[in-house]
Amino acid sequence: MSERDSGSPGRVKAKAAAPSARTSGQAPFGAFVRKPVERAEGKAKGDAGSAASNAAEMRVETAESWPADAVEVGAIVDAYGLKGWVKVAAHAEAGHGGDALLSAKRWWLLKGEERKSAPSLQAKTHSDTVVAHLGGVADRDAALALRGARVYISRSEFPALEADEFYWVDLLGLDVVNIAGVALGKVADMIDNGAHSVMRIEYPAVDKNGRPVTGERLIPFVGVFVKTVDQAAKQVIVDWEADY
Repeated sequence: MSERDSGSPGRVKAKAAAPSARTSGQAPFGAFVRKPVERAEGKAKGDAGSAASNAAEMRVETAESWPADAVEVGAIVDAYGLKGWVKVAAHAEAGHGGDALLSAKRWWLLKGEERKSAPSLQAKTHSDTVVAHLGGVADRDAALALRGARVYISRSEFPALEADEFYWVDLLGLDVVNIAGVALGKVADMIDNGAHSVMRIEYPAVDKNGRPVTGERLIPFVGVFVKTVDQAAKQVIVDWEADY
């Protein structure tokens, strides 16, 4: 079970998931944990006629209309140009999961307590950011008004993965069991250490005074240790002893 990215074997490079993703009750985005797939840098949605007809489709949303599978993927940091484009700092690089921003048809925007959504008419990578033209954002002033908005994408709109690829968000909460059947805890977080992804696993434990505490294990997400990921069974099987 090998791990590689588009540039160098065994490496997954991604910006850390935003801490605010957890405080909002949404799972952080993160990245692929192996074999990120190179994809086109930009993707226009529809022809000019459909773009024009969708231009007024920015909508005011509520907590009830918000997608249940919304995942925070970045934040709008500035306007880009004069024609209503926005610049987004993505939580993961394009090619490592950030291409959800490039392919999603609709972006969901949260700024303070204000919720909106808009069709993504066109999006592309620009240096280390993503720039996009959203429906209903016609000029620079309108784009500047969106600065600070956190960008969410419905998980159902993430690009499809190959059989041995995973998004971090899909691993969170899975039970971790070793090959002897011993439960090791649940995946609480994913960490990128520069060489590979690492699962941070939490489990119930007791301290030296017998009081309940939360224990932690760190298991590298590489083939020598991770044997099976069964998302249907919500389980990861690893070659790892409980006393490691």
